[in-house]
Formats: sequence, C-alpha cells, structure tokens
Amino acid sequence: METHVLSPRGKEIIIGDNLPTVLIGERINPFGKGPIKDAIVSGDLKVIREEALKQVEAGADILIINVGAFGINEHVVLPRMIGEIMKTVDIPFCMETRNPVALEEALKLDCGKPIVSSVIGEVQVLEEILPLVKKYNTAVVAMASDAAGIPKEPFRRVDIIKRIIERTDHMGIPREDILVDCVAESSAVSDRAVFVTLETMDIIKRELGVNLVLGASNVSFGLPNRIVINAVFLSIAIQAGLTCAIVNVAKMKPYIMAADLLLGRDQRARRYTSYCRKLINVSPH
Repeated sequence: METHVLSPRGKEIIIGDNLPTVLIGERINPFGKGPIKDAIVSGDLKVIREEALKQVEAGADILIINVGAFGINEHVVLPRMIGEIMKTVDIPFCMETRNPVALEEALKLDCGKPIVSSVIGEVQVLEEILPLVKKYNTAVVAMASDAAGIPKEPFRRVDIIKRIIERTDHMGIPREDILVDCVAESSAVSDRAVFVTLETMDIIKRELGVNLVLGASNVSFGLPNRIVINAVFLSIAIQAGLTCAIVNVAKMKPYIMAADLLLGRDQRARRYTSYCRKLINVSPH
C-alpha cells in the first residue's frame, strides 16, 4: 500500500513498503527549551524559516509543524507558521494539532496534500478532525491512544486503531491515506515498551496493511546516549514494517539509510553511497 502526499508546489513523497523510509523532521515544536520554542512563542519567523531550511538540507522528506502549547493562540500561529514555511521550502507538511479551528485555517492555505496528525480514538477528536481530513483530502495519522491514554497491551492498541479505521472507512477516507502510529514509549519506564510497540505494529501490518509511522525519539526518553538507542530501535522497527519515522533528521538519517540498505531497499547501494559522497564534499577540510 502506498500513501502519496504533496507539497504546496506539487512535490510528491510516496510512503510504502519496500520503499526508502520516509523521514519527517521533528524540530519545529514548542516542547523543551531553546530557540525554536522561543521563536514559536514570540512569533520570530526568521528562526522558523532557518530551521525549516536546515531540516530540508539534512534530508527531511516531510516537516511536522506543532505549535500547540499553553499560552499560544494556535488558530493564529499555526497557519502563520505554515504560510511562512510554504514560502521557504518545497516539502510536504505534517500538521500536529487536534484544534479543528487551527487545522482548518492552515488547510485553507492550499497546502498540497499534507498529513494531519494525530487522530486518537476519542469521539470528540474523531468528530472534529476527520471531517476536515475528508473535506481537504489529506492523509491522516491514527494513533493507538484514546481518552483513557495509551494502553499497555498490544491488543488494546489494535482495538483503538480498528475503531478509528472503521470510522474512516465509513466516511470514505481511503485506507492508503491512513498512517498508523502504534506509539513508542520510553524503555526507561518499562522494559516491555518496545515489545508492545513492535507486537502492535506486526498485528496492524498483517491485518490492515496500512503504512506505519512512529515518533522514534520517545523510546530513549530519560536515558543517556540517546542517539545509539534511537538508531538501534529504528533499525528494528524498519525491519518490522515501519515506513515513516518522525526524527531529528540531521542525527538519524545515516542510520536509517544504512538500515534501508541492509534490508534491500537501496538497489546497488546507490542512495547510501551518494549520501556518503555528499557528506565528504560538504565536510570542512
């Protein structure tokens, strides 16, 4: 199954099995500390433009934009950020919001075919967000979570996803426009966290056949040497069917390309060797 998304100017990214893993750049969000959070809060669009360019130059295929935090007027800030980034880079967007007003204001900007993230199995969220997905013909992330939170058992996560997809099927939203997030949680909290995620992925892939996406950095939260943990986890997840990863692209792209190479998604190693040559050419002497 293939999910097709488009930039505002028509650049197409295809997400699918046996294709190169699609990288969603995660950096434009208000969480944590630093210049990006400060820029979102203050409305400093120059910093946001620069960050968008950095992520594209590092190899991001899609950018995720999230401005939802306390004190931020999301229905004003989200479309403003999207509009500015549209003028800066030619890349599809993933809009992280459950605010229907903010989402529609952004979608009105003629954003191509973006991804809407994340729809959970909560009635209010489904009723408010899915009609916009249908109206504007977007792709959408279905997340294995509901009003009670993130289940600790794979079968409960699968049940949530199946309920969401029953709703999208009923509304006429194509299966190929659904990306499922089986949810990665920190291994510092539970030694079974990764097993639960991988088992959920396996069931969803076998029974529904849809594309899979994960916010990979969650798996190492609270642990030292996070890049190593994230890289190993992503390699395992890609083998398990992950087709799209939300990551810090500048740090994780080499490891993901190596995983694609070893799993036969890079004919004659052309992508990997081309990437390595590019790194050598841009490195300081």
